[in-house]
Amino acid sequence: MGQRPKLKLELTNADKTLEIVGWLLLFALWGLTVANYQRLPDIIPTHFNGAGVADGFGDKWMILTLPLVATVLFVGLTILNRFPHIFNYPTEITADNALRQYTNATRLIRYLKVITAVIFGLIAFQSIRHANGQMEGLGIWFLPMTLGLIFIPLIYFVVKSFKAIKK
Repeated sequence: MGQRPKLKLELTNADKTLEIVGWLLLFALWGLTVANYQRLPDIIPTHFNGAGVADGFGDKWMILTLPLVATVLFVGLTILNRFPHIFNYPTEITADNALRQYTNATRLIRYLKVITAVIFGLIAFQSIRHANGQMEGLGIWFLPMTLGLIFIPLIYFVVKSFKAIKK
């Protein structure tokens, strides 16, 4: 692998929108968690199995780990996204295709940031509802939905990356 070009990418309106939506969802996750913290019982669900059934329980302060982990992932991906020349790509990066490949890869990261905030928000929301006796578990739909939210965009952007080398 040779030296990859380092480019300054201009954000499109779609990129800016994804960033704003991601940050809003992250703040909403914190708001949801903090607003409901006092009303939680002392013991809450902390783990769910593949069927969405609660199978681990802990102290209520552990609900704060959801927005904390989401924030660490979100900020980490935000920082990483500034350096698309260090990403792993399924194709060779050249001076001719670098802009297209970097734009594609950074957009994927933005989608994954939004998806991360959504998934952690749903886990927090359903955990709070479960702890308050309003429902049982995450639901059978949660795991397939999560996998779809992650892998559908991932496959789309990888295919798009391969198509970008033909242009």
